[in-house]
Amino acid sequence: MSDKTNEARIKDIIVEQLGVNEDQVTPEAKLMEDLGADSLDAVELVMAIEEEFGIEVPDDEAEKLTSMGDILAYVDKAGE
Repeated sequence: MSDKTNEARIKDIIVEQLGVNEDQVTPEAKLMEDLGADSLDAVELVMAIEEEFGIEVPDDEAEKLTSMGDILAYVDKAGE
Protein backbone atom coordinates (compact mmCIF):
# COMPACT_ATOMS: atom_id res chain seq x y z
CA MET A 1 0.00 0.00 0.00
CA SER A 2 1.21 3.46 -0.85
CA ASP A 3 2.01 6.14 1.70
CA LYS A 4 0.14 8.61 -0.50
CA THR A 5 -3.46 9.52 0.21
CA ASN A 6 -6.16 8.34 -2.16
CA GLU A 7 -6.53 11.93 -3.32
CA ALA A 8 -2.81 12.19 -4.20
CA ARG A 9 -2.89 8.83 -5.99
CA ILE A 10 -5.94 9.83 -8.04
CA LYS A 11 -4.39 13.20 -8.85
CA ASP A 12 -1.23 11.47 -10.09
CA ILE A 13 -3.30 9.20 -12.35
CA ILE A 14 -5.27 12.12 -13.79
CA VAL A 15 -2.11 14.14 -14.44
CA GLU A 16 -0.47 11.16 -16.14
CA GLN A 17 -3.51 10.08 -18.17
CA LEU A 18 -4.65 13.53 -19.31
CA GLY A 19 -1.30 15.30 -19.49
CA VAL A 20 -2.51 18.24 -17.42
CA ASN A 21 -0.70 20.27 -14.78
CA GLU A 22 -1.09 19.05 -11.22
CA ASP A 23 -2.44 22.44 -10.09
CA GLN A 24 -5.34 22.07 -12.56
CA VAL A 25 -6.52 18.92 -10.81
CA THR A 26 -8.79 19.97 -7.97
CA PRO A 27 -11.71 18.06 -6.42
CA GLU A 28 -14.08 20.39 -8.30
CA ALA A 29 -12.33 20.06 -11.68
CA LYS A 30 -14.60 18.40 -14.25
CA LEU A 31 -12.69 15.82 -16.26
CA MET A 32 -14.19 16.73 -19.62
CA GLU A 33 -15.08 20.41 -19.27
CA ASP A 34 -12.07 21.60 -17.23
CA LEU A 35 -9.35 19.05 -18.02
CA GLY A 36 -10.14 18.30 -21.65
CA ALA A 37 -10.80 14.56 -21.32
CA ASP A 38 -12.74 12.84 -24.07
CA SER A 39 -14.76 9.63 -23.74
CA LEU A 40 -11.73 7.43 -24.47
CA ASP A 41 -9.71 9.30 -21.83
CA ALA A 42 -12.53 8.72 -19.36
CA VAL A 43 -12.53 4.95 -20.03
CA GLU A 44 -8.74 4.77 -19.68
CA LEU A 45 -8.91 6.81 -16.48
CA VAL A 46 -11.45 4.43 -14.95
CA MET A 47 -9.28 1.46 -15.94
CA ALA A 48 -6.24 3.08 -14.30
CA ILE A 49 -8.25 3.80 -11.14
CA GLU A 50 -9.47 0.19 -11.03
CA GLU A 51 -5.91 -1.09 -11.38
CA GLU A 52 -4.42 1.33 -8.83
CA PHE A 53 -7.03 0.62 -6.14
CA GLY A 54 -7.92 -3.01 -6.96
CA ILE A 55 -11.59 -2.21 -7.42
CA GLU A 56 -14.11 -2.69 -10.21
CA VAL A 57 -16.19 0.25 -11.37
CA PRO A 58 -19.41 -0.77 -13.18
CA ASP A 59 -20.16 1.19 -16.37
CA ASP A 60 -23.24 2.83 -14.87
CA GLU A 61 -21.14 4.09 -11.95
CA ALA A 62 -18.23 5.14 -14.20
CA GLU A 63 -20.59 7.49 -16.08
CA LYS A 64 -21.22 9.37 -12.81
CA LEU A 65 -17.51 10.00 -12.18
CA THR A 66 -17.27 13.41 -13.82
CA SER A 67 -14.83 15.14 -11.47
CA MET A 68 -11.83 14.28 -9.35
CA GLY A 69 -14.03 14.67 -6.27
CA ASP A 70 -16.51 12.11 -7.65
CA ILE A 71 -13.68 9.63 -8.22
CA LEU A 72 -12.28 10.21 -4.73
CA ALA A 73 -15.68 9.70 -3.11
CA TYR A 74 -16.21 6.49 -5.09
CA VAL A 75 -12.76 5.10 -4.23
CA ASP A 76 -13.19 5.98 -0.55
CA LYS A 77 -16.60 4.29 -0.48
CA ALA A 78 -15.29 1.22 -2.34
CA GLY A 79 -12.49 0.90 0.20
CA GLU A 80 -14.78 0.77 3.21
